[in-house]
Amino acid sequence: MKNDEYYKIINHYEQCYIKNGDNHLGVDWPNECDAEKRYGVMLDVIRYDSTPDIEKTNILDFGCGLGHLYNYIQNHGINVRYTGLDVSEIFVKKCSEKYPEVNFICSDILKADLKGKYGYIIMNGVFTEKRELSYENMKIYFMNVITKVFDHCERGIAFNVMSKDVDWEREDLFHVPLNELSAFLTKNISRNFVIRNDYGLYEYTTYVYR
Repeated sequence: MKNDEYYKIINHYEQCYIKNGDNHLGVDWPNECDAEKRYGVMLDVIRYDSTPDIEKTNILDFGCGLGHLYNYIQNHGINVRYTGLDVSEIFVKKCSEKYPEVNFICSDILKADLKGKYGYIIMNGVFTEKRELSYENMKIYFMNVITKVFDHCERGIAFNVMSKDVDWEREDLFHVPLNELSAFLTKNISRNFVIRNDYGLYEYTTYVYR
């Protein structure tokens, strides 16, 4: 894979925002209710019984887009410390304008190592679309990012990909077989993971714990 081929995905999301504005369509979620459901599922990665101290319940929203997860956290009174990160300067600038009280980082983890550690790292929608990338190239990108991100979590990570168990697959989406994902995680990341396929969307979410 060319070193910067994944920027085609980033450019796609920026174009969605330019076209549609600050809403679910601006980060290419077609349905607002489904987007809200994803935020709840992503935050379920947090195990509060093992992290009673809010200092340990700090999360990094990796690929934060327009900061909609932070808005969800505020609206639902969820007690976490939030940091947002995105490779897109456009998104980080918009988030910083909307939420000046929050630390938003503009960085590409594949080019500059992420500083510090976070209790949980959430990657919502980072790996659902592959756009023009081949499946193999997207898989390489996915594995590289997951490997680097997991080094910076103290408790666990959450991410979603598209399911293979659908009536038909879209060429621009990243449909990952469960056995491939399980083999990668078990061999390279952790054997301690949970796969969520219970929330009614054509995708699944994985929690990987230390």
